This record gives sequence, C-alpha cells and structure tokens, in this order.
Amino acid sequence: MKLDHLVIMVRSLETSLPWYDAMLGLIGFTKSRDHVWGNEDGVYIDLKQAEPETRDYARYGPGLNHLGFTAPTLDILHAVRAGMAAAGFEVPDIQAFGDSTATFFKDPDGMRIEVSHYP
Repeated sequence: MKLDHLVIMVRSLETSLPWYDAMLGLIGFTKSRDHVWGNEDGVYIDLKQAEPETRDYARYGPGLNHLGFTAPTLDILHAVRAGMAAAGFEVPDIQAFGDSTATFFKDPDGMRIEVSHYP
C-alpha cells in the first residue's frame, strides 16, 4: 500500500500558502489545485484552514509533527535551502546524524518539513 495524500491544517492559509508553494515546488511537487500539490509518485499534500479557536492537533486544529523528504544528492539539499532563502524564508542550519544530513524547515505555524540526504 502506498501513501496517497496528507492533509495539513494550518492557522492561516494566507500566511502558509506562499511558504508551502516555495517549499513543495523545490522538492518536486506541482500545484494541481488552489491548495493541493502532487508529485510524480502520486502523493498529494492538501492544505486546509484550521477552524478558529481550535487547539493544536485537534480534529480541525493545526497539527503534524513533521514531513520527511529525501534529497537524492547533497547538492539538491543545498538547492532547496538556497531556494527557500531566495524566497525570503528562514533557513535553519544543516544537522548531521552520523553519515546523513538534514534541515528541518518550519512553516508559518511551526510545523517541520525535513529534507534529508542519506549517502
């Protein structure tokens, strides 16, 4: 069974859409609808507006620990970092985990998107 889609509830579509548009485009997703992106593997990510006054991780509140993506080369990881910086977003440091490296980007709600490289 393969992953079909992820739904991410965000506090503000207006704030989060530009961030996800930049990030997802840099890691191989193409926008297919107003707030939905898909990749060549058939995985879709859908952003939805959280309901006001909901707590984090409630049914209609914002939440997700993190999404992890694997960059096929270290150069591509650096290209994603450069692209996010060029789009005006904060770019955290690269972290080393043994032989692998990762950057944990934070969206406007603080949810993390990990881009890793495993040699």
